[in-house]
Amino acid sequence: MAKEKTYINKCAIKEHKFDDGGSVLNCAFGVDELKEHADENGWVNITISQRREPSDKGNTHYAYKDDYEPKKDNSGDDLPF
Repeated sequence: MAKEKTYINKCAIKEHKFDDGGSVLNCAFGVDELKEHADENGWVNITISQRREPSDKGNTHYAYKDDYEPKKDNSGDDLPF
């Protein structure tokens, strides 16, 4: 069963496209909300996805917390590599 996404609500993400085909994402995040999602080392993994349509405030992308955790190997093998 898929986990429900934890959206980062206090953010603004707007893409700016250049004439040469390049682009940048201008991002603003509310630090207080990010602190709530931080792991024990102070990191927050975030995925940024493009919206189907820009919001009424011009936001072209949205963000959510990336909860991916690699599987831990519990086989007991202590390989040198």
